[in-house]
Amino acid sequence: MFEPEIAPSATLLGLLQRGRGDGTLHALAAERSVALAALDVCVTQDPRRDWQVENRSLYYARLYMELEGPLAGIEAHLGHPDDVLDTHECRTGLALSVLGRLAQYGRRDALLLLRRYAATGANWAWALDELAVCDDDAGLLALAEPVLARFEAGPAGDAELRAAVREAYDPRPWHLWAAHHRRVAAATEQAPFELWQRQLSGPRGETPDWSTEAVLAWADEPTALSGAPSPADAAGPRERRAAAAARCLTAVAGPGDRPLLLGAAASGPVGARIAALRYLSGRDDPAVPDLLELAATDPEEEIVTAALSTLCRMRSERIMERARRWAAAPFDGALADASVRLLACAGDKRDAGLVAAALQRRVGHDGVDAPDLDDLVEGAARLSATAAVPVLRRLYADTASSTLRGKAARALAGTDPCFAAGAAVECLWDCEETTRELAARHVATKGDARVLDRLRRLAADPAEEAEVHEAVKGRLTDA
Repeated sequence: MFEPEIAPSATLLGLLQRGRGDGTLHALAAERSVALAALDVCVTQDPRRDWQVENRSLYYARLYMELEGPLAGIEAHLGHPDDVLDTHECRTGLALSVLGRLAQYGRRDALLLLRRYAATGANWAWALDELAVCDDDAGLLALAEPVLARFEAGPAGDAELRAAVREAYDPRPWHLWAAHHRRVAAATEQAPFELWQRQLSGPRGETPDWSTEAVLAWADEPTALSGAPSPADAAGPRERRAAAAARCLTAVAGPGDRPLLLGAAASGPVGARIAALRYLSGRDDPAVPDLLELAATDPEEEIVTAALSTLCRMRSERIMERARRWAAAPFDGALADASVRLLACAGDKRDAGLVAAALQRRVGHDGVDAPDLDDLVEGAARLSATAAVPVLRRLYADTASSTLRGKAARALAGTDPCFAAGAAVECLWDCEETTRELAARHVATKGDARVLDRLRRLAADPAEEAEVHEAVKGRLTDA
C-alpha cells in the first residue's frame, strides 16, 4: 500500500483530492484543460487514505460529465504495463468505479472501456462487478469466454472459479453465464455449500480448565488463539486470548475469587493481568479505576494498551468521574488522552470544554490528519462544544479524509451559527453522500442562487442516494 501525496487545500488539485465541494466549483470555473488534468490525476492516483470507506467515484464521474471530459487518461492508466506488475485492486479500483458511474450516466465510451478491461485487465473482477450494474445481458454474455479462459481446466482451476463466484460483489454475470456454461453452473451451486461447510467446521479455539486459576493461567500461555486474525484486527495474539479468557471468567468466577482477580489485575503476568482487568471492568468493580491508573503507567506497552482500551469501553458513573480527573490533569499523557476520548463518547455537557481543548491541542500538535481524531470530533458534535468551532473549521478545510471532514461538518452544523450560509453551501457538492444529506437539511435556501439550483439537480439525479433525495425534496417543498 502507498501513502497518497496530497496537494495543499488551497489548490485546485488539493480540493479535488479531498473531494470537497469547492473542488467541483473551482474546476468548473478554471480552464477546462487544467481542470481535466487535475481530475485525471485524482482518478488514476487514488488520493484516499482509506479507499474502503471514503467515496470519490460519483464525485469524479459528475465532474467528467460537467466538463464533458475524455477518458484517454483513464484508458492509459488501465492499459499501463503496471497493471500486470501491480495487481492490487486499489491501483485501478477508483478508475473502474468512476467508469461504472459514467456508464450509468449513459457514457458509452466508459461502458466499452469497462468491457475491454474486464476481458484483459488484472483487476477484471472489479470491472465485472461494475458491469453487473450497468451493462445489458448481451454485453455480459460476450464476456463469458474471456473471463472463463482465466481458469484452467482441472480441479485447481475449478476451485479458483468457485472462489471467484463466491467473492463476487454482484453475482448477476455468473448467474447469467450459468445458463450457458455447465462449468459456471457447477461453480455457482458448489460455492455456497463450501461457504456453509467452512463456517460449520471452522477452527475451534482451545479452551481452559473450569476454574478461575486455570483460566488466568491459560490467558498467559504463549500459544496464540486458533485461526488467524482479520487484517482489521489490531490486537495481538495474547490480547485476543486474554479477551477470550475474560469471557470465560464470566462463567467460572465467583465472589470468593475476587482477591485472586484483584491480585492478577494488579501484578499478574501480562495475559492474566489483561484478562482480569477486562473481567473486573465488565463488573464495574470499585477497584478498577485504581487498577487502570496503575496499569497505564506500567513499563510493559501491551498492558498500557490493554488498560486504555478497557477504559474506553467503560460507561459507569464511577469511571466517568475518575476520567474527568484524569482528563483535567496538568500533564498530557496516554491516560489523559484516553479519558478525553471516553468523555467524548459518553460524557455530558460539562465535558464539552475538556473535549474542545483536547481537540485543539491534538490538531495543533499532530496536524489535521492525526490518528484518533474521529472520537473527539464526534464528541464535539454530541456535546455541542462551541469552543471547538475554530479547530473544526480548520479540520473541515484541510483534512485529507473525506469521512473526517463530514464529521467536522456535522459538528459545525450544531455549533457554528455561520454553517447554514457558509460551509453548508459547499457541502452540497461534497463527495460523501452523508455530507450532502447534512447540507441539504441545514443549508440556507435564501441569499445564494446556487443553492436552489443545486438542490433541484440533486433531486433529479438518478445516481444520487435515496437519503439525499429525501432531504433535498423536503427542502424544495419548504422553499
